[in-house]
Formats: sequence, structure tokens, C-alpha cells
Amino acid sequence: MRIGMVGLGRMGANMARRLMRGGHEVAVTDLSAENVKKIASEGAIGSASLDDFVSKLGKPRVAWLMVPAGGPTEQTVQALAPRMQAGDILIDGGNSYFKDDVRRSKQLKEKGIHYVDVGTSGGVWGLERGYCMMIGGPKEAVQHLDPIFKTLAPGRGTIPRTPGREKMPGTAEDGYIYCGPSGAGHFVKMVHNGIEYGLMQAYAEGLDIFRNAASKELPEDYRYDLNLADIAEVWRRGSVVSSWLLDLAATALAENPTLSEYTGFVQDSGEGRWTIQAAIDEAVPADVLSAALFTRFRSRQEHTFAEKVLSAMRQKFGGHVEPVATAKKTA
Repeated sequence: MRIGMVGLGRMGANMARRLMRGGHEVAVTDLSAENVKKIASEGAIGSASLDDFVSKLGKPRVAWLMVPAGGPTEQTVQALAPRMQAGDILIDGGNSYFKDDVRRSKQLKEKGIHYVDVGTSGGVWGLERGYCMMIGGPKEAVQHLDPIFKTLAPGRGTIPRTPGREKMPGTAEDGYIYCGPSGAGHFVKMVHNGIEYGLMQAYAEGLDIFRNAASKELPEDYRYDLNLADIAEVWRRGSVVSSWLLDLAATALAENPTLSEYTGFVQDSGEGRWTIQAAIDEAVPADVLSAALFTRFRSRQEHTFAEKVLSAMRQKFGGHVEPVATAKKTA
């Protein structure tokens, strides 16, 4: 299948590469001509402008957007829509707010254009590991795109099958699911990211407790000089708290047990806030998720070792770099 990729950043470029490895033809466009040139040298179909890009798509045209949520996504959708025709498909694979998806899908439906929202998880590791995808939009358009999703997804791999799952239909075991109508994909991904905040915060706080176990404020008999890198490593092996996030924390601690290259300034990309708003709208208690979000706000004022652990995990899974100019330096 031929598909277009708009945005060749950390994830967009690797998704294009994975699709090409899977035998798909990929036309690409980006604000950076250098990014286009680089991936075109690897086999992608480069383009010099948005019009040129659209002209190189097949019929029906399929364009996958991997640009920052908010203004950049809105501008790109509005720029592409007049260049597309009834039956074409626009896919937003970023972290857009699900209510924006509902609005855009209604707007594009008037022109006969299908709008598909895909919550995409996998970060900078997706090229090799594959991408977990949560999909919303018109079912017929999603079904048409199944070969694309199948290529991008991790597949079943070596993960043991959940007991009873053999009786259940669907693609969940392959790493992608159809969640429902427009907005449903990004709604599920939004809460996924909110949970991610909570998991990361739990690891970070636990490791911070270990780091301070040798505090002189404690009675001498209760002080422990613990090896955090070894603890994170042993938890990876048979522990009920093992996870990919723990793997990343263990990697960071093995590289530098003090995490001195991190200040502890922890950003949030919006999904955590939207998750808490959804919890408020639904009157659902979300104590852990809201506390994890508020801790990120606090990290921009004062930093603990826990925040350094959070920064380290964010850098490892998504390549997120702390903003040097605004981050406070601490001893």
C-alpha cells in the first residue's frame, strides 16, 4: 500500500522506515528539507511541497500526520483538507485531544474525507519493537488501513497468551485495536499516558526512598547504603513490578547511579491534564494520576532525586530532553 507520512521527527521517520521494511511505499514531507532528503535516500518518495506530496499519494489518498498536537496538527489538517478528495483518509497519529478529533472528523466528513485518530505508543524504540496503536474513526476506513496497522504493530512476539484469549476475536494480541468512533483512539491513549505518569511516579518515589535510606537523620542502626542500579536490575527479573519503564530506569541508573546529568525538571505533554479533566467530567476518583501530574508541576520549582528518575525514564523511552534554559540547577 502507498501511504504518505507528514512529519519526520523522532517517531514519524522511524514509522516511515518500518512501513518501508514491511513492503509499503511511503511518500514523505516535512518542514525540514534535510529530513526529507535523508529518508528519501533510504527509499522513501520525497516531496518538495504539500501539493507535490499529495500528488504522489495513491487512490484513495492516505496521509498519516505525525506532528505536535495542538496548533501544528490543526494547521496541517486544514492545509491538507482542501487538497484531498472524497474517499481519502487523514490519520492523526500524534497525541491530539480527543474532542478535537470529534470536531475535525465532522468537518472533514462534510467533504467525504475520512478522519482516523490513532493513539500511538512506542517512542524512539518503535522501529524495532513496533508501535502499540489505539484507533478511532469510521470503521470502513480503519479496515482499509489494516495492512498499515499490522506492519507498524509489534505482532504477537514471545508474550505468553492471556488465558482464555484464544476464544476472543480481534487484533489486540497483535498490538493494535479499534476502540470506536472518532476520538475513541486518542481517548484511550490519553488515559494510557495518564497511567504512565502514575507508574513512573511510583518507581521514582520508591527509588528516592532508597537513595535517602542512608540519611544522617535516621538512627544509625536503620541506615542502609543501597545500590539503586542493582535494585532496579533485580526487580526486572521475576518481580511483580517488572515493566519496560523499569527497564529504562535500570538502564539510566546503570549508566550513572546519581543521574547527575538530569536536573529533575519534568515536563508534561498534555495527556495527563486531559485525563484528570476526563476523571472530573465522569466523577471518577483519580488520586494517583492527579498526584503524579501535580508532582510534575512541582518539579519545575524544586527538584528531588525522584524527579531525576522521571526525567531519565522520559529521555530513555521518548528521547525527551530537559529544557536547559528554564530548569533550575540543584546540588
